[in-house]
Amino acid sequence: MRSEIRTYRRSSFDRATRFELHVDVDEAALAVLRESGVLSATGAPLETPPKRVVGRSCCRGAYLRGALLGAGSLSGPRDPHLEIRTAAAAGASFLRDVAAGAGVTVAVAARRGHSLAYAKGHEAIAGVLAAAGAGDTVLALEEHAILASLRADANRLANADEANLERAARAAHRQLEAIRSVGLDSLPAELVEIAELRLRHPSASLGELAAKARPPLSKSAVHRRLQAVTRLLEN
Repeated sequence: MRSEIRTYRRSSFDRATRFELHVDVDEAALAVLRESGVLSATGAPLETPPKRVVGRSCCRGAYLRGALLGAGSLSGPRDPHLEIRTAAAAGASFLRDVAAGAGVTVAVAARRGHSLAYAKGHEAIAGVLAAAGAGDTVLALEEHAILASLRADANRLANADEANLERAARAAHRQLEAIRSVGLDSLPAELVEIAELRLRHPSASLGELAAKARPPLSKSAVHRRLQAVTRLLEN
């Protein structure tokens, strides 16, 4: 079949380059198009091809690949969304059945002027792309998902650490206020050592204060004693 690829630039939105395949349709080309399920016996475009066209797994993958190349779009990596537009609902339903035959799930929806088959989420989209033979895109999508998860975990840990530091700083400030207000001489004997340590090391953590005590204390013991100091001020 004699054919050529033509390109043009859209006049609106992103002005992206679009590609068209122009086929010189003679009798031989008509026979090939009918055999491949593109045209009916009368020469009209078919919304869905005969089932024999997607009867084997390799054919289903090829059909999905062609649909993605011809009418598909993929957005992401955040909240990824894959969709394949069709002129009518029958075409979207056929794509859903082809995908199911390839072991993947897509949903269908109707919009004003067109229908579509779509998949949402990394796992569902990766299944469709893998069935279509787009292995490199699957790897890129998974890489984005892993990096996004790592960034989210890092931010969560950083926020938790910051919150812990703020709580510790506020607690240390209250402890220092209590010690200075009550005075070391007014403290019970069992609280004097930890109060002195807090005065000498105002920004130290409970673990660091526990290690400096003689003999060393546990963190919980330090926490209890410092709480006792602050309660003296509150009372």
